[in-house]
Amino acid sequence: MESLRPLLGRTLVLVAHPDDEAVGCGALLQRMKDPIVIFATDGAPRANFFWHNHGSRQGYARARATEAHQALAAAGVRHFHFLCESQPIVDQELYQQLDRAYEALAVTIESEMPSAILTMAYEGGHPDHDACALLATAAAKRYELPVWEMPLYHRRGDHMQRQIFVDEQESFELDMTREELVRKLNMFSAYNSQAEVLREFLPYVEWFRPAKLYDFLQAPHLGELNYEAWQWPMKGADLCREFTKFLEALPGGAKRREWGTAA
Repeated sequence: MESLRPLLGRTLVLVAHPDDEAVGCGALLQRMKDPIVIFATDGAPRANFFWHNHGSRQGYARARATEAHQALAAAGVRHFHFLCESQPIVDQELYQQLDRAYEALAVTIESEMPSAILTMAYEGGHPDHDACALLATAAAKRYELPVWEMPLYHRRGDHMQRQIFVDEQESFELDMTREELVRKLNMFSAYNSQAEVLREFLPYVEWFRPAKLYDFLQAPHLGELNYEAWQWPMKGADLCREFTKFLEALPGGAKRREWGTAA
């Protein structure tokens, strides 16, 4: 646990959707003294494929918010909210709302004063996950905070890779206790609307590392991105275009030597 000590205080956990925190850090959350969980989107995409069983997109969003409350209570976390409370960002559209999301994140950081940020890896699994990686990196740079990351999923060829990083850079696995695992399983159970999805993840696996220095002006890896394989409307090039516009608008502009590994 000494390696993960920077995350055990007042950590802001920025995730894209309700249930991401359960998969990625459900056990580690239980060890944090004062975690603040922020959901960047409402968890309800526009396509009725996702919400038809709930009657409307808004009904699905409400169900996911209720589930989040129950799941976080199971982990002993009381401090959470959606990033843009008055007008939540729609699932899959975070990359199109970066300016608004960033300002809301800045307000949250200035009011909550976290000591670290934990977010999603830049891995090409879901566009909202990748947008969270960018937002957390930009905010950590602005407020001089350490930023850590956790993997959820990405595609390698024809296979889905879950709960491992794209590369082999050093990372740290949490050795959770039986009690922590039980509470994490209770978090999974609270997300009834995501039961089919959560069955694909191993509840006893959690990996973390200081956030890699990514080139957000390029796709996270050279292969086919997962959401492209799923034939969602956005492509990696669309995200990189929006990421570039966002970074160029920041003070000092987007310089590759500051935002990534590319020359």
